[in-house]
Amino acid sequence: MIRSHVKQTFRIETALSRDLTDLARRRGLTRTEVLEAALRSFLCPDQEERIEALLTRRLDRIGRQLDRIEWHGEMSGEALALFVRHWLTSTTPLPDDALPAAQASGKRRWEAFVDALSRRMEAGPKLAAELMRDVRGSD
Repeated sequence: MIRSHVKQTFRIETALSRDLTDLARRRGLTRTEVLEAALRSFLCPDQEERIEALLTRRLDRIGRQLDRIEWHGEMSGEALALFVRHWLTSTTPLPDDALPAAQASGKRRWEAFVDALSRRMEAGPKLAAELMRDVRGSD
């Protein structure tokens, strides 16, 4: 299909002209092709509606992601609070002579915990998934 062309002369800012040249070079297009594509996009009658629909879908997705993040944050805080309450109410203070052995044991247990946490964060089931599975199983 042969297109007819009309020569137009426009004045644009120097910086904008440089940006146009750079974009055309990066995309392997002529400056005219870039300008024509930009004008077509700008003059498209339903362009605003398409952009609004695109933005609405993206914002909806971001909103759902934020809801999940909020839920996971609340669950993590509650889980930590339950653990700390349990630990504080069930752990008796140690006598001074047992403290060094308990600290050494605690260090080994902490290192094992960090290793297990690392493995779990990389590939293992997440707490939220386990909780959902446990809740479904108890119904």
